[in-house]
Amino acid sequence: MCLYMVRPMAKRCVELSEELVKRIESVLDKAGFKSVEEFIEFVVSEALEAVAGPGEASMSKEDEEKVKERLRALGYI
Repeated sequence: MCLYMVRPMAKRCVELSEELVKRIESVLDKAGFKSVEEFIEFVVSEALEAVAGPGEASMSKEDEEKVKERLRALGYI
């Protein structure tokens, strides 16, 4: 499966195994995501922040609460 990550300036194709996509699809509702692409973008963003620190713009309080809600839904907090 090829997922397109749409950004204001560019888009890239990311290939994932069908098995992984099916696993992601099975948790979308529970985790509060609308699509596989949204889930992947969130997970990659979180991993990058954990490794490299916050990006150029810091997260708003509203976005931070959304992240916390999703992490709770996934059982991480």
